[in-house]
Amino acid sequence: MGTSVLLRLSHGAAPPKIDKPKLKRRFSMDLYWVLMSFCLVLTQESLVYADQAPPPSTDNRTLMERLVRAYPDQLQGYEGNDIVWKDGTRMAFDDDIRDKPFETLLNAPSLRDEFSMKYSPGQPQGIPMENFDPGRIRFEPFFERMYGNCDKNEVVPKLSTIAWLPKHNGGNLKVTAVNGVDHKLAAISKELDELPDSYTKYLIPSAGIYNCRAIAGTSRRSMHAYGAAIDINVKYSHYWQWSTEQKGNYKYQNAIPYEIAAIFEKYGFIWGAKWYHFDTMHFEYRPEILSPSSE
Repeated sequence: MGTSVLLRLSHGAAPPKIDKPKLKRRFSMDLYWVLMSFCLVLTQESLVYADQAPPPSTDNRTLMERLVRAYPDQLQGYEGNDIVWKDGTRMAFDDDIRDKPFETLLNAPSLRDEFSMKYSPGQPQGIPMENFDPGRIRFEPFFERMYGNCDKNEVVPKLSTIAWLPKHNGGNLKVTAVNGVDHKLAAISKELDELPDSYTKYLIPSAGIYNCRAIAGTSRRSMHAYGAAIDINVKYSHYWQWSTEQKGNYKYQNAIPYEIAAIFEKYGFIWGAKWYHFDTMHFEYRPEILSPSSE
């Protein structure tokens, strides 16, 4: 028995009576007001966001920021789950479908899926793992809106002619002027032209840039269809579909020196030699994938 109770009994004080019905009513009222306050907070939060898109997840926000930074001439920003183009057009970023099979990533990707494999600039570190193809996942509506539909003759009017390795008589190439890709490729050409002559054989003749076609064996658009990819000399190149190995077990091959690829990467181009489905002659303009801020 506690000390306070002993003191009350020693002075002859009777213990206080508890009005149980009154206590029950008081508890019910207190609970009522707590619940009402909670509901009011929820209502206010609902009112705050009623006219706004829900904020994207931290991960999506980081990726959307990378996309907007990569194409500042085309994109205004993002809001909620939408990428916002300069003209106000909106395009969904994430379809909320996770763990897609590899073929689904290629054939039915979202914009977010383009970032599902990390492209690492720099010297290649070993042979790519099976189906590791950073950059081969392309959300076609995004690129078609940016560069045009070649079937509708929307790409050709945007092409610009550049001299390819003029010191070595590499001829002229037509490349898209959208996003300043023509100026970037001209700068690449200038730097490649300064490499030792031993590198020239890999670069001349070029297999070309613009070609309104699908990727071999698929219905997916090639980046060549937008005038935003270049193939260098086929003679020294390797391509997974030329492999005689059993399907799904392609022996990796590459003869292109990284010194060439380093110059392309410097200007926002990714290299097909870093794919499991290797295409070592292939470089395409994908600054969002090659972002120097990649985590």
